[in-house]
Amino acid sequence: MASNRGNRVLVPQAKDALNRFKMESAREVGVNLKEGYNGDLTSREAGSVGGNMVKKMIEAYEQGLK
Repeated sequence: MASNRGNRVLVPQAKDALNRFKMESAREVGVNLKEGYNGDLTSREAGSVGGNMVKKMIEAYEQGLK
């Protein structure tokens, strides 16, 4: 049976940085993200924010390899 760990931040000190990163990514893809509950977003909008975050993390990792 799968463990339900949710969206728990493993490094609590990184929580603010992750929120800033999320807001920055939302602005870049044109999604109106606000602090707190964002249940009015479509799946496409929420996915584009998460996808942009992953894309930027991969780019940063690849730059670190050079």
